[in-house]
Amino acid sequence: MTTSKRIVLSSDHAAIPLRQAVADHIAQQGWEVVDIGPTTPESTHYPIHGAAAADRVASGDCDLGIILCGTGQGIMMAANKVKGIRCGVCSDTFSAAMIRQHNNANMLSIGARVVGEGLALEIVDAFLGAEFEGGRHATRVDMIEAN
Repeated sequence: MTTSKRIVLSSDHAAIPLRQAVADHIAQQGWEVVDIGPTTPESTHYPIHGAAAADRVASGDCDLGIILCGTGQGIMMAANKVKGIRCGVCSDTFSAAMIRQHNNANMLSIGARVVGEGLALEIVDAFLGAEFEGGRHATRVDMIEAN
């Protein structure tokens, strides 16, 4: 990775410690991390944070995004409402690689109450290490983007 790659991270209150661990992990790999919080443990609303991160990716300000909440599901749904976002929630490395390779996902969602830190970092590595294969998959991504 080069330092020219920017990645946005956000979460709700349930995932702050895991988000911070992910941020440290990918920063060590040369990514410029744009962590948009939250920073305090008070209850917050995951749709706000999912949409804010998705806006950064959709605008081109950041190349990719990683978002987290308790299950990863709700924040992923909020992100996917932003035009141009293809976000998948993953709890295994195979799925994390495949959403990049076949779906050209530009965001990853992780459930902090679903996976531990070690597995989460492996999932992040699988996501960031995979590249879109194009070909027949490009046709399908175009179909997703048309709706």
